Amino acid sequence: MKKNIFILIVGLVTLAPFYSKACTNYLVTKGASEDGSTMISYAADSHIRYGELYWRPAGTWPEGSMITLYDRGTAKPLGQIPQAAVTYQVIGFMNEHQVSIGETTYGGRHELMDSLAIVDYGSLMFLALQRSTSAREAIKVMFELVSEYGYASSGESFSIADKNEVWILEMISKGCEPVWDKKQKKYINKNKGAVWVAIRIPDGYVSAHANQARITNFKLSDGKTSISTKEIDKIFNPEVEIVYADDVISFAKEKGYFEGEDKDFSFSDAYAPLSYGGARFCELRVWAFFNEISDDMSKYWEHAIGNDLNIRMPLYIKPNKKLSPADLMSYKRNHLEGTDLDMSKDYGAGPFGLPYRWRPLTWDYDSVTYCNERVTATQQTGFSFISQMRSWLPDPIGGVFWFGVDDAASCVYVPFYCGITKTPKKWSEGYGDILTYKDDAAFWVFNRVAHFAYLFYNRVMPDLTHQQALLENKFFEYQPLVDQSALELYSEDPEKGKEYLTDYCVSNANYVVDYWKEFGEWLLVKYLDGNIKQEENGEFLRNPWGYPKSPKFPGYPDSWKEDLIEETGDQFKMR
Repeated sequence: MKKNIFILIVGLVTLAPFYSKACTNYLVTKGASEDGSTMISYAADSHIRYGELYWRPAGTWPEGSMITLYDRGTAKPLGQIPQAAVTYQVIGFMNEHQVSIGETTYGGRHELMDSLAIVDYGSLMFLALQRSTSAREAIKVMFELVSEYGYASSGESFSIADKNEVWILEMISKGCEPVWDKKQKKYINKNKGAVWVAIRIPDGYVSAHANQARITNFKLSDGKTSISTKEIDKIFNPEVEIVYADDVISFAKEKGYFEGEDKDFSFSDAYAPLSYGGARFCELRVWAFFNEISDDMSKYWEHAIGNDLNIRMPLYIKPNKKLSPADLMSYKRNHLEGTDLDMSKDYGAGPFGLPYRWRPLTWDYDSVTYCNERVTATQQTGFSFISQMRSWLPDPIGGVFWFGVDDAASCVYVPFYCGITKTPKKWSEGYGDILTYKDDAAFWVFNRVAHFAYLFYNRVMPDLTHQQALLENKFFEYQPLVDQSALELYSEDPEKGKEYLTDYCVSNANYVVDYWKEFGEWLLVKYLDGNIKQEENGEFLRNPWGYPKSPKFPGYPDSWKEDLIEETGDQFKMR
């Protein structure tokens, strides 16, 4: 039998966050993109997250209005805060001003959870989008919210971008020290708030994060390019490129997480120390992205697979080519192809080269713990997106939210301009859920096709990727024409421009669902019972009398036959 190549896990001191929260973000600056846009990507990986397109209309609110906040992981009500007087429209995770936010959870030190806080990471994202016109303003809003109401989640990395800049912000709460407040007649947290660092990605560079804190050392405040929150109003000065909580170092010293000179402080080492799992399950996904666009990543391989935790990959790199949304979509579909850990090649891939492993992520046998690989494209993705922000166009036209549901490897990314005034029914929030099947909901249609592909992966995927490319390439082909038409209408009347974009996005999105549903039915016919029907250009072939041509029986690959014979000897030998 072929040797089992799953790797023994050691030192799993912070494993839990890696399979309770798992997302992958890419960050691309203007100078690193083909067309001068900024881009971020995000995959919402969760076994209970339903893929749907969120929608928050713009609004004006009377004084005294309140908003209820809910925990993103459980839907538990956390509390209420005052509503802003004016809120901006949000589609998915991009607002009408082309501000976009993504996240990954790294967990970090569990003792720092704040049980009295009421702003969790999800609320923080949506509130910042509804209240910000730039990435810098979003950072300031996030700081003010956690300072006032506490931070109710574990450690989080945020991608925050607008049409000009891209930032990474890493945050963790400061634990909970309850004291009774006589005036409010309730317990409050003496240590309310969060420690955090935000760094602007230099123009021409790209960054990434995937459930492991990545900010290590950073330049301390000089009042110009780097500031602490004591000078938070300076964040709008364009030369500022680093902002951090004024107590981020002193708090770490107080808790015993760091000793030494302030200049040597590392956020990640203090608040989310790197473990084997942090490298193998998380940094490896960052490495996979960087490896696509850099010729210098082989030296970090041993680090990425957990064998050398004494080195760290850079927070950002300069890519060897300019990137497009199509490139990011391709990288979101990575299964470590071409590496020593290619999931389509190892023992678990089976006879059909399946690059997926069903959970749990780790498993025990004979008192030893082993792991499956955790790669970028994964079956439990609820949705993923590529946000594209373009400074040379009016905001309603410049922002494009490329959105796909379910597994990124088998989804179709559909464009939604940030100026549209409604969402398509089949993609809309509340149209079905993870426990309620609807046969024309985008999430369920794409899941059905993906699950069929998992059965005969290396046979079905060429058909799937062909159709995927046909649709996505059409969207890219149409984009300049749509932009131009929308711009002409917008110049005459902004509402006409938005109406045109709304019609385009809604009709296309619903068409994709219908197309994919029909494609799934075609796949069922073609691969029924493990055979392959003969077809040409999508049409199944019949003999001259109208009867189906005999299907092909491809059988199993030689590698599988070799393993079977090695395991069973002459059990199946013909005599």
